[in-house]
Amino acid sequence: MASSSPVVAGVDVGAPRKGFHGVALQGTRLAGQLRTADPAAVLAWCRMLGVVAVAVDAPCRWRGPSAPRAAETALARAGIACFLTPTEARARGHPFYTWMVAGAALYTALAADYPLLGDPARARRDRCAVETFPQAAACALAGRIVSARDKATIRPALLRARGLDVADLKSIDAVDAALCALAAADLCAGRATLYGDAADGFIAVPAGPRIPLAGSARRRKADATP
Repeated sequence: MASSSPVVAGVDVGAPRKGFHGVALQGTRLAGQLRTADPAAVLAWCRMLGVVAVAVDAPCRWRGPSAPRAAETALARAGIACFLTPTEARARGHPFYTWMVAGAALYTALAADYPLLGDPARARRDRCAVETFPQAAACALAGRIVSARDKATIRPALLRARGLDVADLKSIDAVDAALCALAAADLCAGRATLYGDAADGFIAVPAGPRIPLAGSARRRKADATP
């Protein structure tokens, strides 16, 4: 029942002009929505709703100098390509990566109340933040590689299949935030799939049939305007 479920949140991250879109869920009930450009406002919203886990669609760690992040490599092996996170120096010097910089600011704002997931076993009892990726979440829920090009049709249908009423989700950004929230919910329930490790940062996706290898894939954020 929704009343016995924890409140969780998902946040879709855009560049400063676009801002953050947040969706909070309690079970299958929509518990709240938010749109803001202020990371501190996201934290205040989460506190107000009593959120226990926040899943964010933005890299939680910068790439090191020698290799891609483990989570992104693992997603690629599952047939899901994402835009590889750069080093922090490259991100801060390139206009495309402003959404990643905004995401980093959000993790910093959340850190005191929602520290970045380090030990997955603690997610069932401690508040935390975790990285997620809506395209990977959609593929996990579908049990196959789905088209990012058709996300406006596919992603709401996947949310409905999980029992969510999507009528109040008025944009694809809100839909993506809801997918992120499902990742947070399944993380709290101990059934999310985690890619990567604590050193480079986990990427969590909702429970679903195993994603088959290969298939069509889209680069991270290539299907959205930062």
